[in-house]
Amino acid sequence: MVNIKQLNPESSPRAAFGARIRRYREERGWSQDVLAPKIGYSSQHISAVETVRKPPTLRFSRNSDQAFGTTGTADSFEREYAEMRNGSMLEGFPEYVGYEGRAVELRIYNLGLIPGLLQTPDYARAVAYGDVERGAITYEQADERVARLEQRQAALVRPQPPMMFVVMDESCLHQAVGGPEVMNAQLRRLEEMAARPNWIIQVAPFSLGERRAFFLPVNLLTMVDRSIVAYAESQAQGYVERETSVVAPMFTTYHQLQGEALSKAASVAKISKLRKGTP
Repeated sequence: MVNIKQLNPESSPRAAFGARIRRYREERGWSQDVLAPKIGYSSQHISAVETVRKPPTLRFSRNSDQAFGTTGTADSFEREYAEMRNGSMLEGFPEYVGYEGRAVELRIYNLGLIPGLLQTPDYARAVAYGDVERGAITYEQADERVARLEQRQAALVRPQPPMMFVVMDESCLHQAVGGPEVMNAQLRRLEEMAARPNWIIQVAPFSLGERRAFFLPVNLLTMVDRSIVAYAESQAQGYVERETSVVAPMFTTYHQLQGEALSKAASVAKISKLRKGTP
C-alpha cells in the first residue's frame, strides 16, 4: 500500500497550495500520472509540489488552472501563486499601496464588497477568512491582510488628510458578510465616515443598469504634482498604470459615474435606511 504523506494546509501558503492541488486531483479521480500530461509536468514534480518539496511556479499554476477549469476564477491557482509571492497581496498591489499613502486625492469604485479603506475590522476579517475557507490562503495570511488594511486606513489619518471620493455599487450594501451584527456595524461605519468633511461617499444604484461606467473595481490616485495613478485588478494580478493616455479617460469616466450615482445625502439616507432594517 502506498504511503501517502498527510498534508497540513494551514502550516504554510505552499502547503495550502499543494493540498489544494491534491484535493482537486483526487476529486476528479486522477492519479499524479494522469494529471502529469495535462499540465506538462512529471508525476514526480507534481508530488514534490503537493508535499512542499518544490515550490509552484507561475507556469505550473496556469497549467493547473487549465487542467482543473479554474482559469480566471476566484479559486484560480495563478491567483493563489501571486498571493504567495506577495504575502497574500496580488502582484502590483504593493506598488499601488506606496502611491496610496502619498496621494492627495483618492477616487475609488467598488462592487460586491465594501471598499477596503471603509471596512470595519470584523468585516475585513470575515472577507479574509472566507478566502481561508476556500483554501486560497492560510489563517496567518488572512490576519496579515487585515493588519495591512488597518495600517492603510491609519495612514489616511494625518494633519492634511487626502480627499476621499468613493462610489460603491449598490451590491456592496446587500452582500451579506459576517452576519447581521457585522453588517450593521459596517453600515454604521459608512454613515460615520460620510459625515467627515474629506469623505464623499456615493451609491451607484442598481437602476443604472447598462449606464454603469465600470465593471471591475478601480482606484484613481491624484498625487501632489497632480499626476494620476490608476490601479485595477484581475483575478490573478494587480495593475498600476501611470500613462496619461490611459488614465485620463478613466478619470473622465469616473466623473461621469459620480454624476449618475446618488448624491451624497441620498446615498447616506439609503445606507441608513438599510441599516435600520437589519436586526
